[in-house]
Amino acid sequence: MYIDLDTATDYKRSIFNAIVAPRPIGWISTMAADGRVNLAPFSHFNLVSTAPPVVMFSCNAPDDRHEKDTITNVRATGEFVTNLVTWDLREQMNNSSFNAPYGTDEFELAGLAKAPSNKVRPPRVAASPASMECKLLKIMDIEPIGPGDTFSNVVFGVVVALHLDDRFVEPNGRFDVVRTQPLTRLGGNQYASTGPIVELGRPNPPRA
Repeated sequence: MYIDLDTATDYKRSIFNAIVAPRPIGWISTMAADGRVNLAPFSHFNLVSTAPPVVMFSCNAPDDRHEKDTITNVRATGEFVTNLVTWDLREQMNNSSFNAPYGTDEFELAGLAKAPSNKVRPPRVAASPASMECKLLKIMDIEPIGPGDTFSNVVFGVVVALHLDDRFVEPNGRFDVVRTQPLTRLGGNQYASTGPIVELGRPNPPRA
């Protein structure tokens, strides 16, 4: 099958989510200027750089308003927190994705306890084994290019603090991915966690 995106009109746009998979989930907590809290998952999320530590997440504009509540809050305050979603937290994550009216506290909706952050105002998900406090670096607005496209926002944030559950930090300082079982997004409503784990050292050229 070949699809020419300049001319094709009948392909499912969700196919990209199945091709670029699995994807980590950014469980983003934010706070509005008036103190109301929001929590939402984003599967277009990833680490961009480690020095400085920068993460990104993006989303399309919703049908009922010009942008998602998370973006509105980040624009207003310049802060957010990413919380690692584990396999055990999959139901709570899914419940927090409910399209609730602006100002709804998704922590309460999903039955999640809050934990305070140190350098930003938004709270953390207390049950998450790893949270990153972030300051806004920039927001890139992607305008529609062709028919059927939607407006998108891409948020870049600098990580200014880490919260790690000591149970998952090894003596050498390595974070134990196998035991935390991070949840990943596949195509459609499919999710998964870590499968078989292998370690592959980077090959070095032979010495002359």
